[in-house]
Amino acid sequence: MANHKSSIKRIRSNDAKRLRNKYFAKTTRTFLKRLRLATDKAEVTALLPKVSSMLDKLAKRNIIHKNKASNLKSQIAKRALTVK
Repeated sequence: MANHKSSIKRIRSNDAKRLRNKYFAKTTRTFLKRLRLATDKAEVTALLPKVSSMLDKLAKRNIIHKNKASNLKSQIAKRALTVK
C-alpha cells in the first residue's frame, strides 16, 4: 500500500483513467465490428466517419498507437469501397 497522500490519490486517478480508457477502446472495437459486418452501403457510409473519428481520438489520447489507428482506418476505408 502506498504511504504518501499524493501516491494514494494517483492510484485512485489511475484507476479512473484506466476504466475510462477501457470504455472508449471497447466502444470503438464494437463500432469497428459493426462496420466490418455491415452489408448495407448506407450503413457503412454512415459509420465510416464516426469510427474514423473515434480511432483518431484514441490515438490522440495515447490509448492506441497512432500507426495502429492509421492502419485500422485504412482497412475500414478499403472495406467501405467493396460494399455494394
